Amino acid sequence: MSSSVNLETQDAGTVRLTYGDQEIELPVVEGSEGERGIDISVLRGTTGLVTLDEGFVNTGSTRSAVTFLDGEKGILRYRGYPIEDLAKHCDFVEVAYLLIHGELPSPAEAANFRSGIRHHTMIHEDMRSFYNGFPRDAHPMAILSSVVGALSTFYQDSMQVDDPDQVEISIYRLLAKLPTIAAYAYKKSIGQPFMYPNNDLDYCENFLHMMFATPAHDHLVDPDFAEALNLLLIVHADHEQNCSTSTVRMVGSSNANLFASISAGIGALWGPLHGGANEACVNMLEKIAADGGNVKKYVDMAKDKNSSFRLMGFGHRVYKNFDPRAQIIRACCDKLLAKLNIDDPLFHVAQELQDVALEDEYFVERKLYPNVDFYSGVIYRAMGIPVQMFTVLFSLGRLPGWIAHWKELHATPGKRIYRPRQIYTGQNERTVVPIENR
Repeated sequence: MSSSVNLETQDAGTVRLTYGDQEIELPVVEGSEGERGIDISVLRGTTGLVTLDEGFVNTGSTRSAVTFLDGEKGILRYRGYPIEDLAKHCDFVEVAYLLIHGELPSPAEAANFRSGIRHHTMIHEDMRSFYNGFPRDAHPMAILSSVVGALSTFYQDSMQVDDPDQVEISIYRLLAKLPTIAAYAYKKSIGQPFMYPNNDLDYCENFLHMMFATPAHDHLVDPDFAEALNLLLIVHADHEQNCSTSTVRMVGSSNANLFASISAGIGALWGPLHGGANEACVNMLEKIAADGGNVKKYVDMAKDKNSSFRLMGFGHRVYKNFDPRAQIIRACCDKLLAKLNIDDPLFHVAQELQDVALEDEYFVERKLYPNVDFYSGVIYRAMGIPVQMFTVLFSLGRLPGWIAHWKELHATPGKRIYRPRQIYTGQNERTVVPIENR
């Protein structure tokens, strides 16, 4: 089932712009949740001016019906459904269907969707040889991006972006094969043989089985680990027009195929300021633990304006009061740590830091609460996931959101290639001096 998407906005008045002796009116548009924006589509053509907004922090790049986010109120909704309700009542595959198709699946639709994914979990045997070309210490994100990009060379039957049937099979292939590609990257790093997918297992169980089983020893997946991974994938499934999603849209706007667009998104997510934040968080916890677990020392450094030290995993650029995703997985984190009863200094440091952030006046006043990166990093470590794989798992979760935005882009009437403007600050016109005279 696929719902029609309404990307229309309502007229909400006008603003008047005066520049020299020119005066123009620009329409104000309003979205379905009351967000307002100034439509500057005619600005350059009318006045010759462009807007300058470094990092696009005040710029709406598109109309979208996928995800609504209100950072001041701590609201995150996929297709209108609160993230809290989805995490409570749905599994990741249902959420993926919702994001991509616009509606939650019926039992029959869910069964068909799962069957379609299971049908494509294997990767082409020739692709296994790719892994021999990577150094053993290659970062799994580099492998993930490379192999996903290479899917377009193996599946040239599904490259047409305007053919719904080809797009559909590409979607199934990506959802099914990304866990396999990711698990193979991990196996490569530790020198173990690759484990084929087991389609008798569900999505999360299958990935964990490929990660930790060997031909000599089968791996019985802990249901609490599978549940934790399911939650983590759901809360990471989409997050509006973030860096990697905007990258997928940017590349997709050139009519690049879905594999190439997702590969680019993986590259963007790799950055430590984006998907690498949970990896940076655990590295920070390890640093504190190695320094005797002196949490107070590092908290004092974080408060010191003259110190370059920053606590990772606290506060959020968008969420100003609390991160709704962190509230969902905090209980999962506490449950896992209590169950495993691991005597790990890192977990003790994490607990102390959490208590400080929730109680210390300095942190409370500045809204420096533990965010999703803090808890996800701790959960991954408790599950035995190596640090370099953290961002890879983020990619698994974000894949449905990337696909949904890529599809929405191509379904938008009047779609055009993305082409930002700039304010040039370089040299004025110069004369080339021949090399013998320089």
